[in-house]
Amino acid sequence: MDNTRVYRMFFAGVYPLYINKAERKGRTKAEVDEIIYWLTGYDEQALQQVLTNKTDFETFFAQAPALNPNVSKITGLICGYRVEEIEDPVMQKVRYLDKLVDELAKGRPMEKILRS
Repeated sequence: MDNTRVYRMFFAGVYPLYINKAERKGRTKAEVDEIIYWLTGYDEQALQQVLTNKTDFETFFAQAPALNPNVSKITGLICGYRVEEIEDPVMQKVRYLDKLVDELAKGRPMEKILRS
């Protein structure tokens, strides 16, 4: 499967969609940010820079300070695929983020989303 289109999408273009999805279900931007920080190791300033620079998804994950060591605990279906079985490493990271935001929107408690 050719994932080039997803790799080239600007994170800044998708970020508001994550926030809108969460807010429609009574969750907050701060919670979406917390998920991003947990998954990627970015902090508030670094995330803002990513958004300002219109960084694409491939670069967003390539430059992430540190992928959380507990990502292997993220399992289940997202967009019809089991996240733990996705072979493409960048696409798997994108789907990890999708899965976490989806769990947030479904009302799952943060401590469970963050696999703590």
